[in-house]
Amino acid sequence: MAIAKSERLMNLALCLMNTKRPLSKRELRDTIEAYREGGDSISDDSFNRMFERDKDDLRELGLVIDVVENPLDGELGYLARRDRNRLPEIHLDAEEAAALSLAAGVWQQARLAGAASGALQKLRAAGVLEDDNPASALTALEPRIPAREAAFEPLLAAARERRPVSFDYRKSGAAQSEPRTVEPWALEFWHGHWYLAAWDRDRSAPRVFRLSRITGKVRTRPGGFTAEVPDHVDVRQNVARFAGEGATSTAVIRLRRGAAFPLRNRALRAEPVDAEWDELEIPYGHGLAADLLEFGPAVVVLAPADLRADVIARLRAVAGVGAEPLVES
Repeated sequence: MAIAKSERLMNLALCLMNTKRPLSKRELRDTIEAYREGGDSISDDSFNRMFERDKDDLRELGLVIDVVENPLDGELGYLARRDRNRLPEIHLDAEEAAALSLAAGVWQQARLAGAASGALQKLRAAGVLEDDNPASALTALEPRIPAREAAFEPLLAAARERRPVSFDYRKSGAAQSEPRTVEPWALEFWHGHWYLAAWDRDRSAPRVFRLSRITGKVRTRPGGFTAEVPDHVDVRQNVARFAGEGATSTAVIRLRRGAAFPLRNRALRAEPVDAEWDELEIPYGHGLAADLLEFGPAVVVLAPADLRADVIARLRAVAGVGAEPLVES
């Protein structure tokens, strides 16, 4: 049975950290079981490529690997000195420890949750975090940022590594998705949704995409970024411009009491109508119709007439009763 790559990397790291002298590739191949497993069936070229990839992966994880040339025969040897692979002593005050614990508790997505949990365990083992730190008193209301969209991880990796991507995107109210090629800048969670700020190559302009509207797989494109990345990417400001925050016009809606709290938070005015309904005045801008649609029968649009017609057309399209959906401009 083939040994998993994670186990092979662990064995290589342990071997490099526990040797007192540099080990050559030949010695590492003879010592580590995962390298020995292939025997003569693995050519020298294949082993060299595997070893170089493993070495690069360990360095990316933070392991400092020294390369030392043997003065007698010029052969290269490898080792990871303990003094160069030891974290400095960490001191956190109570507020910093609480913030760190809360930040780790925010992530619910599998990969990030595992990394955060492992980091906290290491800090507790080193005595940096105490079990009775101030964050433990805040568990009655614990923040959560879910990342359920399949596009989240590949987009996060692409933004970090500055790699362009393509995906199919269904705009609000559109019946079908369309291909988009973008250079991802940043991801941000706002009003219950993840958004991507990116440079849209097809439109030669910055755009914001809601991850829940990405259909299919995110595919990496060859090459690097062609547009300059801004020093500061304010995702919320871009989303707000499309969602109606700070818009010059307003809309009047009737909202079922006890429902749609995100809309209530944006209200400029709110007045009770009866025991069941409230009347709200909210900013009206691009994308508001799609936001209202999410709350279904809990929202009734009173004004303006074009917004009311837009919402009704979208509802009829969803119900399949003959109205064509309006497409984003």
